Amino acid sequence: MRFKDRVHAGSLLCSELAYLKGKDALVLAIARGGVIVGDAIAECIDARLDVIVPRKIGSPFNPELALGAVMHDGKCYINEHIARMLSIEQGYIQSVKEERMRESTRMLILYRGSTQYSIEGRHVVLVDDGIATGATVLVSIAWCRDHKPASITLAVPVMPRDMYGVMRAQVDNIAVLLLPIDFGAVGEFYDDFSPVSDEDVVRILSKYKSSR
Repeated sequence: MRFKDRVHAGSLLCSELAYLKGKDALVLAIARGGVIVGDAIAECIDARLDVIVPRKIGSPFNPELALGAVMHDGKCYINEHIARMLSIEQGYIQSVKEERMRESTRMLILYRGSTQYSIEGRHVVLVDDGIATGATVLVSIAWCRDHKPASITLAVPVMPRDMYGVMRAQVDNIAVLLLPIDFGAVGEFYDDFSPVSDEDVVRILSKYKSSR
């Protein structure tokens, strides 16, 4: 299976999430790509759509290697195994963490005008366009838990098979379409994996502004 684009991936996930229709679910999409997938899901299950902005903390030796990720308010996940293996200094992690927090806050203000959320008691569907290392999703799950939702469902089109057990243990429900053993990057499973702009995110969120 391949996905035509993020809209196609989101529409295919809808059948896995039909049980949430009518439950006033809240789709929390991880910016930026997850917002397009999340929009398709929200329309299918008559849910509200909002956005969160976890930011990756990369290695000083290879910025693409995720040491962890952080939310706008400082909620942080660090892969301690990688940090020890690479002898990463805490000073570096703290410095990058603070920079990424500022970046996340700036993006949230742009996208939704606020960093305040009302999640307690809601059935949250956490959505991204795929999982590679899992750092941004893991910090997002932990952040959601702190806000006391009724449940958390993780919905993603694709993730590496060896990540499934890790993610399943962190959430109440999980919906995933592809679990490849041979995994290089999320974009490999899409015909169209074009970059998503800030303008795209703002445009999609504007449809849900009155219901947030």
